[in-house]
Amino acid sequence: LDSSQLKEDMNPLLLQVFRSVVWVYSVITFIPWYFFSGAGDNLERARRIKASSVSGHPAGPYRAINSQEKLSAWLHPRVDTLDKMFEYATSRFPKRDCLGTREVLSEEDELQPNGKVFKKVILGNYNWLSYEDTYGAAKCFGSGLAALGQKPQCNIAIFCETRAEWVVAAQACFMYNFPLVTLYSTLGPMAIAHGLNETEITHIITSKDLLQSRLKAIVCDVPRLQYIIVVDSKPTSWPNIPRGIMVYSMDAVKEMGSKPENSEYLTPENSDLAVIMYTSGSTGIPKGVMISHGNIIAGITGMAERLPNLNETDTYIGYLPLAHVLELSAELVCISHGCRIGYSSPQTLADQSTKIKKGSKGDTSVLKPTLMAAVPEIMDRIYKNVMTKVEEMSKLQKTLFVLAYNYKMEQISKGYGTPLCDSLVFKRVRALLGGNMRVLLSGGAPLSAATQRFMNICLCCPVGQGYGLTETCGAGTISEIWDYSTGRVGAPLVCSEIKLKDWEEGGYYSTDKPNPRGEIVIGGPNVTMGYYKNETKNREDFFVDERGQRWFCTGDIGEFHADGCLKIIDRKKDLVKLQAGEYVSLGKVEAVLKNCSLIDNICAYANSDESYVISFVVPNHKQLMVLAEQMQVRGTWEEMCNNSQMEKEVLRIITEAAISAQMERFEIPKKIRLSAEPWTPETGLVTDAFKLKRKELKTHYQDDIERMYGGK
Repeated sequence: LDSSQLKEDMNPLLLQVFRSVVWVYSVITFIPWYFFSGAGDNLERARRIKASSVSGHPAGPYRAINSQEKLSAWLHPRVDTLDKMFEYATSRFPKRDCLGTREVLSEEDELQPNGKVFKKVILGNYNWLSYEDTYGAAKCFGSGLAALGQKPQCNIAIFCETRAEWVVAAQACFMYNFPLVTLYSTLGPMAIAHGLNETEITHIITSKDLLQSRLKAIVCDVPRLQYIIVVDSKPTSWPNIPRGIMVYSMDAVKEMGSKPENSEYLTPENSDLAVIMYTSGSTGIPKGVMISHGNIIAGITGMAERLPNLNETDTYIGYLPLAHVLELSAELVCISHGCRIGYSSPQTLADQSTKIKKGSKGDTSVLKPTLMAAVPEIMDRIYKNVMTKVEEMSKLQKTLFVLAYNYKMEQISKGYGTPLCDSLVFKRVRALLGGNMRVLLSGGAPLSAATQRFMNICLCCPVGQGYGLTETCGAGTISEIWDYSTGRVGAPLVCSEIKLKDWEEGGYYSTDKPNPRGEIVIGGPNVTMGYYKNETKNREDFFVDERGQRWFCTGDIGEFHADGCLKIIDRKKDLVKLQAGEYVSLGKVEAVLKNCSLIDNICAYANSDESYVISFVVPNHKQLMVLAEQMQVRGTWEEMCNNSQMEKEVLRIITEAAISAQMERFEIPKKIRLSAEPWTPETGLVTDAFKLKRKELKTHYQDDIERMYGGK
């Protein structure tokens, strides 16, 4: 069911009745509501100009209207390093909850009908550490690390899932000026060893699970490693531990640090390195991005300005990898404002999540968060869950849902709310995320218009889309929450400015009409120090202007709209020239076709010596089953995906979708291959942020590529 089906043919009489009821209700409540809710202001706000070019030239630089004179670099004067920021928050909110973890009551293995075994958990309530508890724990832990020989301005690594201990460890490192090296837990063994050796790590902080499953195998490839600190309280057994390696628990290290003789330390400067963050690298070996204290502070200053009324009554749910810049900066924004952070995981997020035992509560139901960051992958999952439920409704319920959906779409585009629909129809959908969600922040990859609109309508909470990169601390732009247009990423944040650089090869120029276009170049105090030990790449991608400000060339192509909002329209790297000389942007092809309800994921591919595009498609399970039934194709999921009849039919549907989206003939895939296996970070075909790894996908499907191009 996609949103076009939500405009189903309604019985005209029913439609009239519904409209009249709503109309009467609206008239009665409209006048008091209009004055109290500021609806007029909302529309006014959505229409106003949000950024403009300070040079008057269409290439920019563009700055937010409220930072035309000067870019912002910090939230509070003199609070210019992360340890000062945490100290400031602790002094303002000592007794408030800071980090929360759910108690595990029991774990059991559940046998599935197909013989697989799923781990299921029953979880209790959240247990909280207050701000002063967290501060105290971080101080003791940092002091303990120093007692174990960790020196200021010498790198230390953290390789751990998203959880409270991650933040405690990070705050300890910020306080004692140990630059923190972060690695994704799903990077391959070679990449992990590469990162640890490049940064000359002697101490690593990890979890029991990751030590067993990932680290043990590569310890011998990291000769400098001496200390492994495990954050779990359960003891870790490791019988034949390699010589020269000591394993400590986090508690033991804190214990060491609480002795008075171990409390001396050197606080960091604004320009000192805070984090070396390894990017998941959609291209080749991961690169370490050097982020200073000042960079992160500037980035979170810019983000916080776009989150209205952010304060200590907010609750954030953390479940994305903290080794990803979106999650780390979102959590630091929360800590700087005294919010509480409750930890979760993609497997335990909602009541329906895979690890939650049927009948028990998922994390959102217990925590009832008001803020959440989400990658499109997760939102698409929620969208599909709800749509499946809508499909199962009775005719009447479904009709009501569709009516309410369309009515609300019409209303919010005028800047109005729909309190009646929200409480009658969308309350149950809203309850999926706990019922209190106030703002959803989307980043990491483009969000489809259908999913964004769906979130706005059904979850009754605005979705702010953002754009940023590890190289800019995740900060670049965020759309204002009352901007209901889709597909745009908003205006530059108050900490950054953006220029458009002409790109001749792709045919994008700042003089293009109606909107100036070009490669997005971001400048400001949030632009990082560059890549660790990689001078060549630094010279290519970063530069410093005559005022001493750093800039980063993103490789993404954008256009500025009249109100100063940015839209990402292409990516330099994904450009392939076909045999006849036409340029095809693979990213653009994928973005358009992803809106097709049959497609869960798609990777377009083109060879320069061929005349057409081909694609690999991960089909939507439910939709493909429906299609197979219509075509009377039987068999296992594998057999269906390998059935040439099914392939042809899916291609026909995709082609129709492409034509109706006005894609060029040469951009439309001529052949496709259905993939029975989904692409996850574990399979190594996508990054942790679910971006496609084109090189790996190409290798993985090499035989299919040859077959599709060789006409075999």
